[in-house]
Amino acid sequence: MEIKAVFFDIDGTLVNDSRAVLKSTEKAIQSLKEEGIYVGLATGRGPAFVKPFMERYGFDFAVTYNGQYILTKDRVLFTSPIDKKSLHQLIDYAREHRKEIALGSKDGVFGSRIMSFGMSPISTWSSRFVPRKMARTVSRGFNKVVSKVVPQDQDTLFALAQEPIYQVLILSSPEETAKIEKEFPHLKFTRSSPFAADVLNPGISKLEGIRIVGQEFGFDIDEVMAFGDSDNDLEMLSGVGLSIAMGNGTTSVKAIAKHTTTSNGKDGIQKALQHFGILSEKELFLSKDDHFNKVKTFHGVMDGETQEKPVVWQPQEALYRTMFKQEELVEFVRAASRNEEEFDRSVAALHEALDKAADKVRSKHPAEISMVGQVDALIDTLYLTYGSFVLMGVDPEEVFEIVHRANMGKIFPDGKAHFDPVTHKILKPDDWEEKYAPEPAIKKELDRQLKAYEKHAKQKEAKKDN
Repeated sequence: MEIKAVFFDIDGTLVNDSRAVLKSTEKAIQSLKEEGIYVGLATGRGPAFVKPFMERYGFDFAVTYNGQYILTKDRVLFTSPIDKKSLHQLIDYAREHRKEIALGSKDGVFGSRIMSFGMSPISTWSSRFVPRKMARTVSRGFNKVVSKVVPQDQDTLFALAQEPIYQVLILSSPEETAKIEKEFPHLKFTRSSPFAADVLNPGISKLEGIRIVGQEFGFDIDEVMAFGDSDNDLEMLSGVGLSIAMGNGTTSVKAIAKHTTTSNGKDGIQKALQHFGILSEKELFLSKDDHFNKVKTFHGVMDGETQEKPVVWQPQEALYRTMFKQEELVEFVRAASRNEEEFDRSVAALHEALDKAADKVRSKHPAEISMVGQVDALIDTLYLTYGSFVLMGVDPEEVFEIVHRANMGKIFPDGKAHFDPVTHKILKPDDWEEKYAPEPAIKKELDRQLKAYEKHAKQKEAKKDN
């Protein structure tokens, strides 16, 4: 299935550690828009924070506060404020346990000086130098110091809570957050920072927010590509069609994503988009056939370069390509055989057909290297393949995407293909079978097509009866 929308987390993903959007990322966003692909943000930040990004880079929509406030360039699509009772309980808990707390409204995050500082560019930049294992010590130290030196004004917090609040932030380590969660089982906790927890309504997430946007703009969740780096991206990355973890992302994010790209400071977004053929390198020629472009991207990575000038195949290389196809044709016949005897008869018939075809071609065409002849034969095999799908009643579009993703999954995290030193066969990453093996996904797609036909047939029969 083609990608119709691409969503980006902001911190650690869209922006680098200096809070800037890389030129490569900016160009990639514009190229996506030019190709008619929607671009959106999916972030724990609020609408006031994302609006400048939307205006400057032309994002079509934004899922903010982890799904609790969704907007487009000109309207609000969805909101889910936290109920007042829960807000008051959270404020009381924070006061009792000396936890810094901040409230997120449509206009910004307010209520805590230290957390406002923590969300500033300089704090975000400096936090990358603090080891994650020190998060508990740092957050506990902040809470103790701030609660004594600059205690939170409870009256101000309760006054802020009178407005719609879409997300609450609590300065706490992962271990402390687990304890707080037990006190508020009716709320949802996630993390976009090693030092603080995001609190929101249950059933809300970036993934659900993307689903809401898709219903409005006409795309399915399987047609979405998403980039993320933090644990509040886990649901999103586990649910979209194509998930990308940034090289600087957490271990859990990298484990669940279908692909890990380079970091947010090393053109990670651009490289992933090119890696999967969503965008092609501009210096290469593009075909109107999107399938061709995807395969070209695959060979560009595997071979290190692509062929830009039309050339003819030489005898030995042409034979190798034919043998590759021959193996797949034998596999096709195998999948159409009920037993070993029938398969053996089919293989014998293939040998006989090959001899007959050689005699036929020998009588029709002179033995010479011909680009026209090679292209004509290859196009006929392509046409015959489509014809086979037509006669099967199978739409190959999504099947092609499944196989393409499986092939691109053979590329290792360093962005390169690895080869066996003896056989030179392409090696597969250790997690390839789990993440990319095409057979289960092909079966699922074929089951979907069968169900779609059965539903259509029933509706057609019902119309006849009426």
